[in-house]
Amino acid sequence: MKNWVRNNKGFLAFLVMFGVFRTAVADWNPIPSASMHPNLLEGDVVLVNRMAFDLKVPLTDVVVAHMGEPARGDIVTFHSPKDGMLLIKRLVALPGDTVEMRNERLYINGRGANYRVVEESLDSVGGSALRAVQLDESINGRPRHIQLLPEVNAARNFGPVTVPSGQYLMLGDNRDNSADSRYIGLVPRKNLIGRAERVLVSADYQGNWMPRTERFGMSLYRAD
Repeated sequence: MKNWVRNNKGFLAFLVMFGVFRTAVADWNPIPSASMHPNLLEGDVVLVNRMAFDLKVPLTDVVVAHMGEPARGDIVTFHSPKDGMLLIKRLVALPGDTVEMRNERLYINGRGANYRVVEESLDSVGGSALRAVQLDESINGRPRHIQLLPEVNAARNFGPVTVPSGQYLMLGDNRDNSADSRYIGLVPRKNLIGRAERVLVSADYQGNWMPRTERFGMSLYRAD
């Protein structure tokens, strides 16, 4: 065993540094579900900046220092407060915000979002092709692309809820097909992992496995 370690110490050092990099600096996560349609697709692999919010001891969740503050509109990876599962959603509300949803319209601090229809299409839900309405949702002039599924039984109303200190409200962009804060509750800061920045690579693994080269390197954020 000692000889094996001696002969492979360079490789072992690489593995350690690789683990440190992925747990403390940056990571890449595959997208397994439809909860962030139309912005993230199954088969996308996203680059996550793990230093966007907190600097942590490598290979642990121990926070050394706060590096930045989460912002509305960030796409965030985090551990679910319900079962610890790794999730990716959009941060919609900050500590102190009062949030409400009425018939799918989002309100933050009493101000309702504005919507513009982008297109109508079909999306697969449970093996069935259902009508999907893609919209631009805009609050404070910052648009984001979301999707509604009118034929799905979903939580289209909630709140008002005032977000307490140290917690955040997350929603999937695919509003009617997402297990987000409407179901799992608010997310404590300690559960946040990092900010997703862009799509690294993408392949249609549910179809013909062809690479979606037009998505390679795609930023997840639009200019204001």
